Amino acid sequence: MTAITNDIANLTAEQLEELDARVDGPLLRAGDEGWDDAVLIWNGIVARFPALVLQPTSADDVAAAVGFAREHGVLLGIKGGGHNIAGTSIAERGLTLDMSRMRELTVDPEARLAQVGPGCLLKDVDRATQEHGLATVLGFISEVGVAGLTLGGGLGYLSRRFGWTVDNLEEVEIVTADGEIRVANREQHADLFWAVRGGGGNFGVVTRFTFRLHEVGPIVYGGLIAWPFERVDEILRAYRTITTESPAELTVWMVLLHAPPLPFVPEEWHGRKICAMVVCYSGDPDKMDEALAPIRALGAPVVEVLQEWPYTQQQSFLDESEPKGAHYYWKTEYVSELSDGLLAAVRDVFAECQIPEAQVGFLQLGGVLNQHAEDDGAVGNRDARYALGVNGMWEADEPNADAFRQWVRDGWARVRPFSTGRTYINFQTADEGEERVRATYGANWDRLVRIKKTYDPDNLFRANRNIQPPA
Repeated sequence: MTAITNDIANLTAEQLEELDARVDGPLLRAGDEGWDDAVLIWNGIVARFPALVLQPTSADDVAAAVGFAREHGVLLGIKGGGHNIAGTSIAERGLTLDMSRMRELTVDPEARLAQVGPGCLLKDVDRATQEHGLATVLGFISEVGVAGLTLGGGLGYLSRRFGWTVDNLEEVEIVTADGEIRVANREQHADLFWAVRGGGGNFGVVTRFTFRLHEVGPIVYGGLIAWPFERVDEILRAYRTITTESPAELTVWMVLLHAPPLPFVPEEWHGRKICAMVVCYSGDPDKMDEALAPIRALGAPVVEVLQEWPYTQQQSFLDESEPKGAHYYWKTEYVSELSDGLLAAVRDVFAECQIPEAQVGFLQLGGVLNQHAEDDGAVGNRDARYALGVNGMWEADEPNADAFRQWVRDGWARVRPFSTGRTYINFQTADEGEERVRATYGANWDRLVRIKKTYDPDNLFRANRNIQPPA
């Protein structure tokens, strides 16, 4: 294989025309119509630009592009929704595949399966499956791409009931580094299927996902409820009790934040520190009051928007909290318990927060995902019961950006001793090194390296949280 040079400027016009002739989808250069959308990613802090963008329309297009990148040593990036915090989808000075034209989606309600194209966003899948009262485990921001979320493992409101997203993945169609289009599942190319279930984009370009569906909705109970930060110790202790005892049908997230200036927030609370719980109950309506009683028992909230509403609305109501193009810098960990020391550290970190749009909080996990074996898919982390994040957000022209990033790092250092030592691969930032990737996979790492050597020995797929094949 030709060494990867990254830079398409080294190629001749004839070589680029050769790629154009191989594919049906449009090949874009800077200034072309559609270029700006094709290269736009969610996290502005890691914005970068490829030399070329191909918008494939089929697996054959993808295979042609993979072959071209391999033959000419071009860095290859894959963009589904472009929502990864590390900005891994853009191959700087290389070739990026913008999968947005591959949004085919079919639902078989009798078999309870959905076939999903790699350009689909979460909202596409949720809308289609909810027409039949069905859903699979997806994230909680509807603009996120299905492909990136899934390949990193995937988590959301339904993880406690049905596991990681990849626990609900039945099959993939994938283009591997040799340009072959393969179908991988538990019987065919089982090692490859094991690796893509959490191994990120390290093993190829998935051109079709097949998900198992479950009866969910179409109406669930959820939303947000918040109390003054002055009650933080009481609220955090209650959160620990609630999440330890809650049924799998109830997911509760805990977020310490400055109250946003939204219509449902009383004006006198705008900008003040609050303790918020994000709630999703997707179980039997007759058992809802019992499940929610411990939350309601806290009393006297300053904000409450808990209600029955469509599951699709639950899946999208936080969209505005993560606007595309803002600057995001996070540090996250998995934790297995909420000790007194951890709750005190989280309280103190946020008490000192001066970033108007920063958050510190927990995503509740556990449940069914803890019941799988550690080696059931590359995703691992079967001891995770919460994801903990110290999250900063600001605008591109923020003069205090360096100080804000340092606050995130300092806060992370204070909570990190309470973690499992591992974290969600999709939440890792660009400045986190290989040791973080390796730690995330734990005992599954060596097997991932062996499979990488089999399917991508020259590390063509390296614009990601990379698993390097052995030399």
